[in-house]
Amino acid sequence: MKGKDREAIFLKIVEEHQGILHKICFLYCQRESDKEDLYQEIILQLWRSFPSFKQKSSFSTWMYRVALNTAISMSRKPRIFSSGDFFTSQKEPADMPDDHPEEIKILYKAIAHLKKVDKAIVMLWLEEKTYYEIAEILGITEKNVSVKMVRIKARLAEIIRIYQ
Repeated sequence: MKGKDREAIFLKIVEEHQGILHKICFLYCQRESDKEDLYQEIILQLWRSFPSFKQKSSFSTWMYRVALNTAISMSRKPRIFSSGDFFTSQKEPADMPDDHPEEIKILYKAIAHLKKVDKAIVMLWLEEKTYYEIAEILGITEKNVSVKMVRIKARLAEIIRIYQ
């Protein structure tokens, strides 16, 4: 495949799935500039990895995997992102619609207290991904996802009880 053809295909597919990328940036970053930096880094990593995409899984699964790994890696680097993120923010982010019920806001604040990988699992679960799909995206076993979800749900319930 020629360079221009590859680029056109890549841009078309990324455009079709850009909602995934924005959700991940929203999940891991509070400040708009951090979201933009992460989005650009994810696009760069996707472009670098695109030639090795083997179509063993769907493009969206592969994209989730690359994007989440990039977000987690970048959030581990010192001073890349602001100390808070969307979930720990005391003010309402501009991206969150005003019509969100209070329960949803409480849930998102509780999610802030989870580990980075657990946040990714919750995000995928909220996207109605199956445990199999979550496992495939994160590169862990389906059983591991199941065990983690039980623990995550218990942890979220505990956090919500504390804040109410």
